[in-house]
Amino acid sequence: QLVESGGGLVQAGGSLRLSCKASGMILSVFSSSTMAWYRQAPGKQRELVANITSERLLNYSDSVKGRFTISRDNSKRMVYLQMNSLKPEDTGVYYCHSNSASYGRTYWGQGTQVTVSS
Repeated sequence: QLVESGGGLVQAGGSLRLSCKASGMILSVFSSSTMAWYRQAPGKQRELVANITSERLLNYSDSVKGRFTISRDNSKRMVYLQMNSLKPEDTGVYYCHSNSASYGRTYWGQGTQVTVSS
């Protein structure tokens, strides 16, 4: 249901924009969902990077505040993560996640690799 894209290899200080498409998800479910980006570095637990609620309230981890921006386009069933001033410690697999409490639906994407070289 969730398909990520936009990952890749970038030098420290560079930027990437991740996209997540909620394919096949009906609009009411997507619109009611809190959409989030998580990441998992090698040997570490998956951690929340940022989320955006159905009311467009934003939340960021302390490690990415001021550098990353999450946004959504309900009409396109898309969520984005603009990542600027990337650091080597941002390296990992980035996963898109949706959770609709109203409909009791939660989904994970397959992940996209982000590698930041020093």
